Amino acid sequence: MQYKIGDVARILGISTDLLRYYEKKGVVTPTKDKLNDYRYYDAWDINFLIDCLWYKSFGFGIPQIAYMVADCYHGDLVSVLEEKRGELMDSIHHQELLLRRINQHCEQVVRVKDMIGTCAVAPCPEVVCYLNRYDTAYDNSAEMQRLSKQWLKYMPFTQRYFEMPLEPGDDVAHRYAWGFSLEPEYVEEFSVPVRPPVMRRPSVECIHSAFKSSGKNAFSPEHIDYLLDYAEKNGYAVSGDARGNLVCSILEDGVNTGYFEVWLPVKKR
Repeated sequence: MQYKIGDVARILGISTDLLRYYEKKGVVTPTKDKLNDYRYYDAWDINFLIDCLWYKSFGFGIPQIAYMVADCYHGDLVSVLEEKRGELMDSIHHQELLLRRINQHCEQVVRVKDMIGTCAVAPCPEVVCYLNRYDTAYDNSAEMQRLSKQWLKYMPFTQRYFEMPLEPGDDVAHRYAWGFSLEPEYVEEFSVPVRPPVMRRPSVECIHSAFKSSGKNAFSPEHIDYLLDYAEKNGYAVSGDARGNLVCSILEDGVNTGYFEVWLPVKKR
């Protein structure tokens, strides 16, 4: 039995343009009526078109499918399938990383509100980071532009990272600095180069807490004054710059509000 191009398109749920493309690539060879140039397909043609749909379900592109169905020897087909298998394994691995990352982020968002105003002494996580904004001014050098462009590829595994120099020296004119950070597992996963201006911040004993900041330009070191009070009351001396990350930004009482996790390095007096 023979079928017109419209019939085949309806049977298989594909467009007539795609059928003509597969004909051009030799996947199918419909007969043509010499009087009206109508194309007629038989079951043999439809079998090959079903093969095309089979490979499409794996995510192969249309040109590659045409090659696999019409012009591919056994060894070549094995090579193409093995390459796709590798791509799928890489994709699955990346999806697993994304699932782990969104679980981490969800846990941070859930707990951060309860952390506000509370203090606990614990080691901060080791991070690899770079800073590109000091107060409200960005470092727009060519080197930093290249670095920032590269780190954009690591999202969403990066975190918005900040540091607060609590005792600025003559060489520190800013109140805070912003950039991005990555945890060591992701640095290893993505083979991130760690050389200046990228820095490694080790895990150290800290006072761990959280704070929120509402409204534009409200972020400041004063938000963590209560950590300094806690350190003083409990016999700790500050031993480094405060560091932390933006957990989330939400609307609160009609105002844009950021929630931040913070670690203040300390030592027992």
